[in-house]
Amino acid sequence: MLPNIAQLSADLALGKTTSRELTEACLERILDAGGEGPRTFTRVHADAARAAADAADRLRRAGVTLSPIAGLPVSVKDLFDVAGEPTLAGSKVLCEAAPAAADAEVVARLRRAGAVVVGKTNMTEFAFSGLGLNPHYGTPRGPWDREVGRIPGGSSSGAAVSVTDRMAAFAIGTDTGGSVRIPAALCGLVGFKPTASRIPSSGCYPLSKTLDSIGPIAPTVACCAIVDAVLSGQPAPVPEALPIAGLRLGVPCQYVLDGLDPEVARAFGAALTALSSAGARVVDLEFSALLDLPAMHKDGGFAVLEAYAVHRRLIDEREAAYDPRVASRILRGRGVGAAEYIDLVERRTSFIRNADRVMAPFDALAMPTAALVAPPVAELEASDEAYFRANARALRNPSVVNFIDGCALSIPCHEPGTAPVGFMVAAPGGCDRRLLAVALAVERALEPIIRGKK
Repeated sequence: MLPNIAQLSADLALGKTTSRELTEACLERILDAGGEGPRTFTRVHADAARAAADAADRLRRAGVTLSPIAGLPVSVKDLFDVAGEPTLAGSKVLCEAAPAAADAEVVARLRRAGAVVVGKTNMTEFAFSGLGLNPHYGTPRGPWDREVGRIPGGSSSGAAVSVTDRMAAFAIGTDTGGSVRIPAALCGLVGFKPTASRIPSSGCYPLSKTLDSIGPIAPTVACCAIVDAVLSGQPAPVPEALPIAGLRLGVPCQYVLDGLDPEVARAFGAALTALSSAGARVVDLEFSALLDLPAMHKDGGFAVLEAYAVHRRLIDEREAAYDPRVASRILRGRGVGAAEYIDLVERRTSFIRNADRVMAPFDALAMPTAALVAPPVAELEASDEAYFRANARALRNPSVVNFIDGCALSIPCHEPGTAPVGFMVAAPGGCDRRLLAVALAVERALEPIIRGKK
């Protein structure tokens, strides 16, 4: 069982450990050639991390604790600027880019809160896949069935593995269509996608400026709430959990339940039963507009169109240096015009209004985070067909929340020893604090399943 932020912070306060000891343990795992560290991190900040840990320990001895995450090791995804080094975004294309002049705002807020940045984590190139494969830096293996070697989920692949393998206490990733929630689900962690405008994106290499969100991956919902408070500037880190009795959860009948892997269907069904038994009101919900989403995204959606706008010059010059699977998706935006983009913006506005009406009677929507359990890395490396089929299935459910500009958490709902499965709760944009209170209640009700005590 992974230590949570509250436990680690308490241990620091009681003198049971120090930030330097926590940081050294993380660095030892990162640098272990026989572990996942070499595939999980693209850059390790060992000396800077030790210095930051020592500074946190000095402050604590002087009676100063900057925040609940002060002195705790954190990893950041490789598309956040760190002053003095180039931002690679999981690519070889940017290796010769100019070093960043300043930290991304997210990194700066972590440092001001006293967190210890241990390094940058691997990711799908330019964050453009939900699977986590990276042909340039290798693909970290998820924690389940490691002998076979299964994907960690993406695009924040290294972020999740850095937490599961205790190379960081928590991680910061981005989520454009599920890139925080998918790896959280496939690695048995909690991932929080906040409303896009909640966390500033300055200094973050963009995929889709319309959809990009920044959020944490951590062991628990409370951990995510604590980190979110630092990133968003909220004064109260963890809200009170709502009572599970009477909690209203709407389960869309269309689209999000289609074609689930049997393991996902079983785990999700058992979670709904557990929530109902605890007193939650679980209601099947008609949300037929979801069936219109594939047609709306026939040109690739915002991610494709806006990624092409970002990459059009670079990919013209250096397409051969890109991951071919990423390049093929970006290039889908080449022939799409302004009229089609404007149509998509208008359709999204209408869709959000409809979604808000549908969601209004409920405390949250509930659905499986991803339709699949983690497939083997080798299977997806060997076949474009298998890769793109799995990518579409991974992204389908979580991308709904990005399209409606909502917020969502993925919470583990699988039994011990089985394939990790995520239970997603989602709410309209701006409802982040209330959704965290809902998620705390859901997590508590699902704990007997996760602990094998149902």
